[in-house]
Amino acid sequence: MNTIEYEVLENGIVNLVLNDKSQSVNSITIPFINDLQEAVKQLVAEKELKGVILSSAKKSFMSKIDFKILTNRPSAGDLFALTEKFKSSLRKLETIGKPVVSVISGSCLGGGFEMTLATHYRIALNNNKIKIGLPYIKLGILPIGGAVSRISRAMGLQKAFGYLTEGKVLSPTKALEAGLIHAVVDNAEELIPTAIKWINAHPKTAQAYDVKGFKLPGGNIMNPKMAQIITAAPALLMKKTRGHYPAPAAILSVLAEGSVTDFDTALRIESRYFVKIARGNVAQNMINTLWYQFNDLKKGNSRPKLSPSVPVKKVGILGAGMMGHGIAYSVALAGYQVVLKDVSMERAVKGLDKIEAILNKRLDRGQITAEKKQQLLKRITPADNPRLLQDSDLIIEAVFENRELKAKVTQEAEPFLTKTGFFASNTSTLPISGLATAFSHQDKFIGLHFFSPVHKMQLVEIIKGKNTSTETLAQAFDFVLSIKKIPIVVNDNRGFYTSRVFSTYVEEGLALLGEGQNPQCVESAGIAAGMPVGPLALTDEITLTLVEHINKQTEADLKAEGKIRPSHPADAVVEKMIHKFNRKGRASGSGFYDYPAGEPKHLWGELPNIFPLTGTVLEQNEMIERLMFIQAIETVKCLEEGVLTSVGDANIGSIFGWGFPAFKGGTLQFINDYGLTEFVEKAKHLENKFGKRFTVPDLLLEMAARNRIFE
Repeated sequence: MNTIEYEVLENGIVNLVLNDKSQSVNSITIPFINDLQEAVKQLVAEKELKGVILSSAKKSFMSKIDFKILTNRPSAGDLFALTEKFKSSLRKLETIGKPVVSVISGSCLGGGFEMTLATHYRIALNNNKIKIGLPYIKLGILPIGGAVSRISRAMGLQKAFGYLTEGKVLSPTKALEAGLIHAVVDNAEELIPTAIKWINAHPKTAQAYDVKGFKLPGGNIMNPKMAQIITAAPALLMKKTRGHYPAPAAILSVLAEGSVTDFDTALRIESRYFVKIARGNVAQNMINTLWYQFNDLKKGNSRPKLSPSVPVKKVGILGAGMMGHGIAYSVALAGYQVVLKDVSMERAVKGLDKIEAILNKRLDRGQITAEKKQQLLKRITPADNPRLLQDSDLIIEAVFENRELKAKVTQEAEPFLTKTGFFASNTSTLPISGLATAFSHQDKFIGLHFFSPVHKMQLVEIIKGKNTSTETLAQAFDFVLSIKKIPIVVNDNRGFYTSRVFSTYVEEGLALLGEGQNPQCVESAGIAAGMPVGPLALTDEITLTLVEHINKQTEADLKAEGKIRPSHPADAVVEKMIHKFNRKGRASGSGFYDYPAGEPKHLWGELPNIFPLTGTVLEQNEMIERLMFIQAIETVKCLEEGVLTSVGDANIGSIFGWGFPAFKGGTLQFINDYGLTEFVEKAKHLENKFGKRFTVPDLLLEMAARNRIFE
């Protein structure tokens, strides 16, 4: 066996050591499933078997399933047979008639944790870096090894549903509190002796659900109280997933159907749902982007192939406003010393107060201790004197989107940067190459576009200017990873990638309103498409004045280059709202929505009068296609122009940057999912009907003709 070592220990105890010699981590592969079957056969044949230990020789216990099993698109029959083969081995292991113990010395996720659930006792090393759980749902699939049936029998239907559909991963102590493991030890050397001791003390052991008279905690769906809960669950699910993510609904079905059958039948029901969901487009889209492309990104595929960069120790932040204090919090959380500078000490301290408010919320939720909070706050020095920036390895400018202001603070701070340090601008729209002209060493100037709210948003868009060096790009990439953010790399351009494509969603929504479509229908189309917020509500959040400011700045910049900014149907809508009705967005108290004190916001009742409803009412699906196609087309343009450097950066950036639907796998995977030929034909239809902004880029026409996809 190449993935499992079979060790006979003292007194007839066998230690099955997971150790895949072909890779650095253990994972559920077809060879592993075959080896597990062989190992269990050997256990059954052991005449003097007293107990079994399941352990790992790797740093982690087991990290994942080999997703190639799923993305190679096996037939339903083949995938079902493979799933049942894996479960059969686990079932034989837990019914072998002897105590079976798992010892967890490293992170134990997905299929690895499912294996431990088939053991009678689970012991973990008490280390908060170890993660235990079933995050499958975040990739659009169900557990593969029987976890739904086992966990429901351990904690009841209601708790199991919450745990399985949230995809939480827990530390060993939290997993112990939740009843997912049975014990923790403080030293790795204690794991095997503790397991042997438990085996010796429990010679006759069986799973609770294999003992005659077992009843599901809280009852099955025939229990009136449980039936009431389960009956309400589909409506709650629909509200949460909007029907876009089938895996949570499948888990609910497995829980309900499996609760009234014997355990082996429940496992088979689970396998059938697993196969159906795993072979579906949603799972395939999510695995492609959120597993393969995401892991390629973390491995540094977009990073220049250079040696590790000079470590950053001290970071200066210019501007303590919404973006500045959010960046300072994230940087300090990663352990860096931070100087938070603003024009006055009052404003700098106000930024620090907002950081403390974020920490207080985490403290109230039990996510940090009071000691950790104070340690983080001590790392941040509020300042109004630029000299306190002295010896900064990185200075991040995060002031208002105004070229002159950014130039002023850049020049003021530059002298205090270390010789090996670099300077970054947190701009969302202004070209980096232009901003870099205010800096003496343009090779050390780069864009770091954080997203609001910074303490919640994971993405950072790294923008390489015309003169940015590869060394600076590598430094920036390493820094973003070090603060546990997700870096995507793009080349300089107006709006870069995320702001440029995101704006098309907003503008298309405004265009629909200006054409006379019902505002509520426009908002509903955005939500039904899978976007987190409707385009009108989103415009209110970013403010109409900012939209207008960006458009005017773009117009002026293009004019200086001898170019003209094309007009857009959204322009007239923004102008009318601001200059005729003085409605500028949420920050000013009114926009497309009214914001009554103490009450939920609601669409402004005058909108249908200001933008009279047309006699040509579009179906929701056509509005959805306009909102989605415009984003995908603009993404292809970014790829065609060299703004984007990889398909993965495009997909990851769209999901984590502005909330493009994860079930579609990102903007370019959306095109793959739709079908390139079909997408081109539909886009041509939209162009003929609604304008040249839907014109198909040459790159996409060429790919469709060659029957290629974005990968």
